[in-house]
Amino acid sequence: MQSQTISSYQTPSGQRVEILKQSFPSLRKRPVKRVAFVSGLHGNELEGVYICHLLTKHLSELQRTQPEAFQGETHIYPTVNPQATAIGTRLWPFLSIDYNRQFGGSDENSLASKCAQELMHDLKSSADIVIDFHASNLHLKETPQIRITEGFHKKLIPLGVHCNIDLIWVHPPFPMFKSTLGYNMNQSKIPTLVIETGIALRINQNFSNRILLGMLNLLYQVGVIVTNNPPVPVNHPIIVQPSQVIQVHSKHAGLFIGHTDIKKNIAKGEVIGEVVNAKNGLTLQEVTAAESGFLFTVREHPLVYPGALLGRIAKDIIT
Repeated sequence: MQSQTISSYQTPSGQRVEILKQSFPSLRKRPVKRVAFVSGLHGNELEGVYICHLLTKHLSELQRTQPEAFQGETHIYPTVNPQATAIGTRLWPFLSIDYNRQFGGSDENSLASKCAQELMHDLKSSADIVIDFHASNLHLKETPQIRITEGFHKKLIPLGVHCNIDLIWVHPPFPMFKSTLGYNMNQSKIPTLVIETGIALRINQNFSNRILLGMLNLLYQVGVIVTNNPPVPVNHPIIVQPSQVIQVHSKHAGLFIGHTDIKKNIAKGEVIGEVVNAKNGLTLQEVTAAESGFLFTVREHPLVYPGALLGRIAKDIIT
């Protein structure tokens, strides 16, 4: 494994911060493919950091025991917003900037924007395929999924089916996505999968281990890793179109008490949870599934307000 500093800067307090890339080179002069894994754009999303750790550990052992397996290149960017990761905050410290909104031609004088451009440049020169890891926010728990903007789906779905996730959600091209890393890499003709799983400031080891198997399978399927023993079979995801996603909202302010976890076969009318009055304990709302399908998002943070998202259901899914 080779380690390289792709960007560095000095904080207002004088600390030197480095953004690192760890690479597993190919034995071939011309690698079959080059795959990059990026984590930590938001410092409170720790699932991807842990997945990168697992991936680095696995590939290091494979490099030691089967160096001939590396027919392509693998590049791992374990935490590209290291200060934010160190303190568990979503935004770039000091500046309170969303780092994943700095890739669409924003103010190039800001430190975050400068680092974003350096990261983009390095990825464009190092990768044919990019995986961008994310977790949910502090309020919602997400099943392992890939989110794809309409227009990129024809290229990305054939890659996404190898990743051992539960679903691929194709959604409309909202303006806010145009400044993200994933959108701009795809616009640059470098296929980039955005994986979202779990919840902020938590690590779900079950989800992480599943995605690790998916990443190893992806490396195998695109020819980066070639071994005598093929990877274990992975879960085939369901493809979800925008019209299939039903959102469940709270009608009241209060405490949401969940009665079910993520569930692939929730039935219409089944109870998801209840919203209770924090003052007197009375039930304000029984929250039920409006449609049968896959409950792939569930509320974890109990404090809610009118309109707060409590869950998402992919309807009309046969599993």
